[in-house]
Amino acid sequence: MIQSKSDSTPPFKKVLIANRGEIALRVIRACRELGISTVAVYSTADEHSLHVKHADEAVCIGPPQSKLSYLNMAAVLSAADITDADAIHPGYGFLSENSEFARLCRECDITFIGPTAENIEAMGEKTRARRIARDAGIPMLPGTVEAVPDAQAALVEAEKIGWPVILKAAAGGGGRGIHVVRSSEQLLGAFDRVSAEAAAAFGSPAMYVEKFCEHPRHVEIQVLCDKFGNRLFLGERDCTIQRRHQKLVEECPSPVVDAELRKRMGEAALKLCESVKYENVGTVEFLVDENRNFYFMEMNTRIQVEHPVTEMVTGIDLIKEQIRSAAGMKLTLKQSDIRIQSHAIEVRVNAEDPVKFTPSPGTITALHVPGGFGVRVDSFVYDQYKVVPFYDSMLGKLIVHAPNRDDAVAKMRQALDEFVVEGIRTNIPFHRNLFADDRFRRSEYDTNFLEEFLRNSE
Repeated sequence: MIQSKSDSTPPFKKVLIANRGEIALRVIRACRELGISTVAVYSTADEHSLHVKHADEAVCIGPPQSKLSYLNMAAVLSAADITDADAIHPGYGFLSENSEFARLCRECDITFIGPTAENIEAMGEKTRARRIARDAGIPMLPGTVEAVPDAQAALVEAEKIGWPVILKAAAGGGGRGIHVVRSSEQLLGAFDRVSAEAAAAFGSPAMYVEKFCEHPRHVEIQVLCDKFGNRLFLGERDCTIQRRHQKLVEECPSPVVDAELRKRMGEAALKLCESVKYENVGTVEFLVDENRNFYFMEMNTRIQVEHPVTEMVTGIDLIKEQIRSAAGMKLTLKQSDIRIQSHAIEVRVNAEDPVKFTPSPGTITALHVPGGFGVRVDSFVYDQYKVVPFYDSMLGKLIVHAPNRDDAVAKMRQALDEFVVEGIRTNIPFHRNLFADDRFRRSEYDTNFLEEFLRNSE
């Protein structure tokens, strides 16, 4: 395990975790290793969640609805105030990429453990991010760098770019607000609907147009930056296995990225970070085409769900590094310290029907998690835990680590066979079928693979 030289010096006295589930537990554990006290916040639906039990203190911040609890900035900041927390870790989702919340933390003299409000604003609005990437010389697919005002304007741009194109919500994220169109008729029929969906999901109807890459891999670069201009990239993650733009399997390294491509992508990611004076951790997402050309998609200004695979192959605790960076500590690592010499794979274990992918809340009546050398489970559930219907369906993440991809796939198959969750339905059977598929095992797939795989599985 690669560690900072400052493990013995707690950078904060008390950290409040403005999140729930497995990521809240993950942050609590990292803080404890650093000697930092923790505060959990929870909705009434999460009263019996493990993050509430494991934190040093816990504060109820509202009813089950996210907007009244985990998205309630006043409630979160009040909880930090009454518990004398000097920092807030937002995890992922909820308030993690909310520039207003990051700015309010600063105004309240509470450290936001993440990038600056200015960083979040710069990269959160997708057309602005594209302009920044263009000006920094980062490879991009043809497309607009401003929102298009209406369907006719979008059609004009699409004709210039060439079919097919993709409509994207300028304020979107998490794989939502995306629609592929292959003709003028499709675009004119879809634009208003997609724009309305974007307004409902993200609070903004703004859309932009981008060339659609037909058979890409989705590859992202993990970056780590401090407040002094020191910046590293920690290899890449392949997130190509997706359903409706939602990631289901992630691995590090990518089977299609060699050392030379990794270096070029990493340097491009750091160039983007330099252009906005980026701080803390982040992920720069790219598409890689069949000729191994790469193109900027977006930047996620937070810790990612899939961060454990990077931790497993690099030996770097990304949550601890987030905390150190936010506390104003310099990176003690150099780019030459980063070695990618093994393989890790993560699957998301969700409470959902493995065929229909519909949510499956309820009480877990029996639970057995896999173990053994190179197996890690990040989860927050336990036997008799009641899975509530108010939040994301993810129960946890199963991560395996091995010397190479073939061994990692074999280890994942064994771990999935050992994983038992009863009382509710989960997507574990889906993952078992996927990891038995010859094309997947040979890494012969792109972002369209899962649709065909699911059709053949029916």
